[in-house]
Amino acid sequence: MRRPLPTDAEAREILSRRRTRPVFRAPPRAGKALTPLIKKLDEQFGRGAGALEPRWREIVGDRLARVTRPQKLTKGKGGQPGVLELRVAGAAALLVQHQSEDILARVNLFLGAGSVDRLRIAQGPIKPLPEAATRPKRSAPPPPLSASAEADLAASIADAPDELKAALAKLGRAAMSRPNSRD
Repeated sequence: MRRPLPTDAEAREILSRRRTRPVFRAPPRAGKALTPLIKKLDEQFGRGAGALEPRWREIVGDRLARVTRPQKLTKGKGGQPGVLELRVAGAAALLVQHQSEDILARVNLFLGAGSVDRLRIAQGPIKPLPEAATRPKRSAPPPPLSASAEADLAASIADAPDELKAALAKLGRAAMSRPNSRD
């Protein structure tokens, strides 16, 4: 036996009781969705030896940076301080052992107080750190110009604004005192 179709009033009642499908919302962006997870992992594990490597020269100084590298940072359980494993080049291990308190203080300054309380020293070959960007050394000041060259320079910058005269004079003296400068 076939069921009869509902009347208009019954159809309206049925539709009013049924829930409609929710409006589609786009998923959140990956960065926004992962932020809580990343914060939790950072609190749990903190920054590792990879965070120390690029700034190692600043942390321990140039002398120790030449003979040591951070290998592994093990975080203690239950909020306890961790252990930093250093790879040390051969005979420098004794130097590192004697300076361990200073190294720990500097690493804790970088990572946060109480992050590391022990060093584990592993001897072995290390790769050299990339050279730090150094400023070019200044050369000796150029020799003074002859009186006629100085007069020519003064005449050429006479029409320049007062704010620029000193800078232009310095530039002109440097350019004219170069040995390969053209007259």
